[in-house]
Amino acid sequence: MYPEGIVQGMREELTNIGFSEMRTPEAVDAALKEEKRTVLVVVNSICGCAAGKARPAIAKALTHQARPEILTTVFAGQDQEATARARSYFTGYAPSSPSIALMRDGKVAFMLERRDIESHDAFAIADALTQAFDRFCAPARV
Repeated sequence: MYPEGIVQGMREELTNIGFSEMRTPEAVDAALKEEKRTVLVVVNSICGCAAGKARPAIAKALTHQARPEILTTVFAGQDQEATARARSYFTGYAPSSPSIALMRDGKVAFMLERRDIESHDAFAIADALTQAFDRFCAPARV
């Protein structure tokens, strides 16, 4: 586990754009267990593909008209129990960080795993996310 001071800026890249952190298993369950709205769950990470690809792509995708109603995140390697609990909701997917899950009615509707993130640039990832938002999310209310 890294010292909190090292990862704080990485956390803030998401919280500054509206994400709520889930730092305990209980927080994960409170956010995901009975939720019927669309939820974007980001498994954040200290790795380079999270910094150079995933987080920038997420920020870009969230400027799109259609977007998830709820934005949540866990930090792999830091909030280990919360991350494990979040991953337990990703039925059929192996643990992966970073990863981005779009959930609807409590189930994964769309998933980008590490292999999908590290093999594409931020623009391609943002495009994949906005396509998923168009398919599963309502336009944001202005």
